[in-house]
Amino acid sequence: MNARTQGPVSLEITDGLALIGLNRPDNGNAITLPMAQALRDAVADVVAHADVGAAVLFGHGDQFSVGGDLLSFADADRPSEFLAELAGTAHQAVLGLRSLSVPVISAVQGACAGGGIGFALSADLVVAERTARFVVAYTAAGLSPDCGVSWTLARLLGPARANDLILTNRRLDGAEAERLGLVSRVVDPGTALERATGLARAFTRGPRAALASSARLVRDAPARPLEEHLDAEAASISALVDTADGQEGVNAFLERRPPVFPSGS
Repeated sequence: MNARTQGPVSLEITDGLALIGLNRPDNGNAITLPMAQALRDAVADVVAHADVGAAVLFGHGDQFSVGGDLLSFADADRPSEFLAELAGTAHQAVLGLRSLSVPVISAVQGACAGGGIGFALSADLVVAERTARFVVAYTAAGLSPDCGVSWTLARLLGPARANDLILTNRRLDGAEAERLGLVSRVVDPGTALERATGLARAFTRGPRAALASSARLVRDAPARPLEEHLDAEAASISALVDTADGQEGVNAFLERRPPVFPSGS
């Protein structure tokens, strides 16, 4: 099944792969209310396509996203109400990305700032170019984080390092972001989308239920006590072993051959 849409967020679904693109390249993919609404809706469209096995979030042009569009903040008749609506809509998009039942990979190039960090870190894997630039940026504009940035950074880095990035707006390149644990892997300039798409296509050919369940276990782990999480792991692995993919995977391992998973596209 193929699907293509354009606007402030592009969506292309082909051969089990969903490509979701922030699509305001002339403005550094700055986040506006229409973009937040379009990202929320694009994620909902991915959910509606049962054949999708993986998703990639990327930014068109030279930047992933410079964060919120401050000009739209300044032009709003009621800035407080506008920011509440924008943040609420962007948060729906973040929750949607984190709720997708497939692995999600973000491909980051250029600037990744403010809410752009929140979008990028909503993915299960973050592929960033070595020259990417991560900066939280909110306090430089007299604002505080949204899009889950404070939650995600505190979870990934701990309070001390999260505060260092949020309060000082220290800029990280791709290599330092990887060293701190914000980024899954660093790639050469100009290759993030290609590398992320390659990973995602491999996922679409893999054991889809196992990949989805594994990603979900990692996403849910911080919110669960160990005993509850062990129960979830036991339920998942016992259900998967009876699937066609599980049987093929076990048999291929025992027969010392590459598996050919039935769910792969």
